[in-house]
Amino acid sequence: MAYGSSLGFATVGSNNGHNGTSGEPFYQHPEVLEDFVYRSFHTGVVVGKQLTRLFYPEGFKKSYSLGCSTGGRQGFKAVQEFPEDFDGVVAGAPAFNTIGLLSWSARFYTITGPPGADTFLSPDLWKIVHKEILRQCDGLDGALDGIIEDPDLCHPIIETLICKPGADRNTCLTGAQFNTVREILSPYYGENGTLVFPRMQPGTEIADSTVMYNGSPFPYPTEWYRYVVYSDPNWDPATFNVHDTSVALAQNPFNVQTWESNLTAFRDAGGKVLTYHGLEDQLISSENSKLYYARVAETMNLPPSELDQFYRFFPISGMAHCGGGQGASAIGDGLASFAGTDPEDNVLMAMVKWVEEGVAPETVRGTKFADGPGSAVKYRRRHCRYPKRNMFTGPGHYTDENAWQCV
Repeated sequence: MAYGSSLGFATVGSNNGHNGTSGEPFYQHPEVLEDFVYRSFHTGVVVGKQLTRLFYPEGFKKSYSLGCSTGGRQGFKAVQEFPEDFDGVVAGAPAFNTIGLLSWSARFYTITGPPGADTFLSPDLWKIVHKEILRQCDGLDGALDGIIEDPDLCHPIIETLICKPGADRNTCLTGAQFNTVREILSPYYGENGTLVFPRMQPGTEIADSTVMYNGSPFPYPTEWYRYVVYSDPNWDPATFNVHDTSVALAQNPFNVQTWESNLTAFRDAGGKVLTYHGLEDQLISSENSKLYYARVAETMNLPPSELDQFYRFFPISGMAHCGGGQGASAIGDGLASFAGTDPEDNVLMAMVKWVEEGVAPETVRGTKFADGPGSAVKYRRRHCRYPKRNMFTGPGHYTDENAWQCV
């Protein structure tokens, strides 16, 4: 809210109906769950517009949504089910395919096991895995910069890390540990063979070694299954299996999945959606946003050149979950990533220009700061519009934004 207000917008926000540090408010309270899924956000939009008209004699001309993660899912809920709410939606790292996402992240504990299990990798071993993945994949974009520019090209052969006889087990993997890595970097399929959630994109290993792969259940899916799916506060996340996923998907309360792929009503209302996803996202695999793009293309029978008229997706290399990461990830989606108000450097202002001037963004330029906004700029990079990808073509150094080309 501070960010939107600082840019001159009348800004509305909410906690989605409950204190989000716990899922316990959902327990036997479907009305709280309904607030979380859509009602709080939509009501805030309706009331916010009314208040703005009352407070400002000139009212407003256009309305925009800006959010990431659950905020990105909320933006897509508006696109899918409330197409008149916004003229423009900026949705980062959207947590849609929500039940698939929760089940996918619940599964990690069953793959790694607890510390001490033969399937568990310590953070030091994950650093070794990450180094090997970079060795195999970093240069595929033409530049050795410590960043995987397009994980679609990266399918690492982790067998290279299996220990030779007599090797130091602190420097290589057992067969069981190799299988852990292989499972994590593989898609998750349901009981009937249907894809539930795509693979974790390679490149997040160090961050995830203390988050998703730390040998303890990830809290968000645990609380979803305890307080929503089974209404059992004692449900044990160690028992999670693929059948639990089927049970949760069959429920889909208030369509929390947010996975509808026919965006015709939003398009016909004149709406625009700009979505972005960090390619080092350690919490929501960017592969999910690519999957959704493919679903929309299939459902609406539209190629990228037609989708571009109202729906543009920008994968952001070197960006972690909603910001941070190793690369040029400051794109103006909040105070922590502010790099100026020029639409080229600011996704919100790029959306305003698209809606109000009809000029759509061709790229999203990210900034790599030495130490956060306001510090020295190390370099900038223009991130390509999907399905194009960035290639280092030179001449010069990889920090030269003009040495990269969308292909």
